[in-house]
Amino acid sequence: MTILQEISECLQKGKVKQIKALVQQALDGGEDPKAILNEGLLEGMSVIGGRFKREEIFVPDVLISARTMSMGLSVLEPKLVEVGNKAVGKIVLGTVKGDLHDIGKNLVAMMFKGAGFEVYDLGVDVDAKTFLEKAEEVGADIIGMSALLSTTMPAMKELVDLLEEKGLRDKYTVMIGGAPITDEFAKEIGADYYTPDAASAAEIGKTCVLEKSV
Repeated sequence: MTILQEISECLQKGKVKQIKALVQQALDGGEDPKAILNEGLLEGMSVIGGRFKREEIFVPDVLISARTMSMGLSVLEPKLVEVGNKAVGKIVLGTVKGDLHDIGKNLVAMMFKGAGFEVYDLGVDVDAKTFLEKAEEVGADIIGMSALLSTTMPAMKELVDLLEEKGLRDKYTVMIGGAPITDEFAKEIGADYYTPDAASAAEIGKTCVLEKSV
């Protein structure tokens, strides 16, 4: 097994304590930081995403692997900056105004990081204006909104309406999710995508960004 395969396996098994040493070992051994990211950490997270989607593992397992990835990244990021690694894309993410639930949103953030995105997580209780301001500030490709309460769902339409009003609707891919959200609701408010789980969200987000850049 190569060191990159070891890193991938370590992440899949959620071995938080070992991952930093393995990433450092790979760097010391002359591995390309981008290869460590893509063939080690992201590869491992991709496997986790697939297993989660197939319901072979559950939220706690994903969170452990995501934490392991963050630990590995803490060692790797300074080197990635040195070699000028470019993210796949940028997503601004948050739970909508009036809603304080964040487990699903946090999973989506981890999956997007695992797919190679720069993730700007605005937290919970985020209004439409804040989503847009952050997206404009960082040059985001995607705005992702989460809601767990049906009473907060109209806040999602507020953002779509605001984008229309400012003439920016075509600039961003708008993705929505959460327990009460449906594909029908996404179409009704003019969002681009609804996804039922975090792994699907990251897959679709990555596909959208790559297609736009062609």
